Amino acid sequence: MVSPMALARASDAWSGSAHVGRAVCVAVAVAAAVVGGGAGGPQARATPRSMGQSPDAATGRSSAPGEQSGPSASAREPVRRLTIEVNGDLLIHSPIFDRARALAGGRGYDFAPMLRRVRPLIRGADLAFCHVETPMGPGPPRGYPLFNTPMALARAIGETGWDACDTASNHSLDGGQAGIDATARALDRAGVRHTGSFSSRGSRRRLLILRRRGVTVAFLAYTATTNGLRPPHRWSLNLADPRRILRDARRARRAGAQVVLVNLHWGTEYQHAPDRFQRALARRLARSGLITAIVGQHVHVVQPIRRVAGRWVVFGEGNLLSNQTAACCPTATQDGMLVFLHLRVSATRARVTRIDYAPTWVRHPDFTVLPIKQAIARGDADPRALRASWQRTVRVVGRTRLVRPIPGDLPLTRPDPAESGAPGP
Repeated sequence: MVSPMALARASDAWSGSAHVGRAVCVAVAVAAAVVGGGAGGPQARATPRSMGQSPDAATGRSSAPGEQSGPSASAREPVRRLTIEVNGDLLIHSPIFDRARALAGGRGYDFAPMLRRVRPLIRGADLAFCHVETPMGPGPPRGYPLFNTPMALARAIGETGWDACDTASNHSLDGGQAGIDATARALDRAGVRHTGSFSSRGSRRRLLILRRRGVTVAFLAYTATTNGLRPPHRWSLNLADPRRILRDARRARRAGAQVVLVNLHWGTEYQHAPDRFQRALARRLARSGLITAIVGQHVHVVQPIRRVAGRWVVFGEGNLLSNQTAACCPTATQDGMLVFLHLRVSATRARVTRIDYAPTWVRHPDFTVLPIKQAIARGDADPRALRASWQRTVRVVGRTRLVRPIPGDLPLTRPDPAESGAPGP
């Protein structure tokens, strides 16, 4: 097994000038009843999404495909269906926080307008998880190489509709333990649950477990690289050690999780193909039978969605919001996607039955994240640029009966009205 730390490399290397950009996706956290505690955030908060009923306790280990365990079919709960949204990096370079300051009229920062186009899709899912790559803290904001993002980003995340966020990345340690602590406080105040980096040993021990539509979901997050920075404490940051991940997955199953979703900050930057470490770690985790699905970020371009040892792996979701463009980096760094995992959950088994993904593109110079289908419908950007982005993403991610882009084909003309909301299961 390749050591996760051997992958460490600094290369979110573009705070860039205002002409370089990347899309952000941030969302309003939807409340979920907490089962067995959880890392960061309040115990519960109001939500427009259906909360459902309490599920029966999960078995200690999820059944592999085709297996049956636990009570007989006649004694099982009714089958429940759930849609979970995940997405790429929120990477706040200096031109992005400069734009947020302008949107706030010079009094603070407002990131929410950059995410307003993806908000209906985020809110349409039953659960939505974001990836916060850069730490938030007080004091002057900074871009690359040691980020300090205005804490107002957390408020925009909540307003967009994300329920919880992963904070484990190669930039988690940019502000040391103080930056980790400030990020946790900002997300707590915004009502957004979080995991991946931690303010104490106790918070590291508490798993992030949410319940929605009667289904109990554990969200676990880890990073394979820290750009060579040492964690202040052993508990400060989740590193992508397969033994640790599997220990946490077992604890989540014992706590009643029916769905275990693992988020990994991994891979070789700007490379569409999963690298050796990604493939090996995905196989080891998938073969355990403990994990329902794996999703990932870090490489700043989209990567394929593939089945590995019977489990779905979203290797890389690209950038949701960043300042990267062809001026600094591959053209594909402006591309990202919102991924919708459709799950079927019974008392004895949870499995992903289908994956839809909505390609996104970051518009410049205002850094608005555009879902491409809706952007073409509204005339939000040059349709040639939008079509080229959609084609790049679909070519890499793939299209099968079970993995489908939204839309399946781009409209030739502007439809009316534009469709919004996440697709149903």
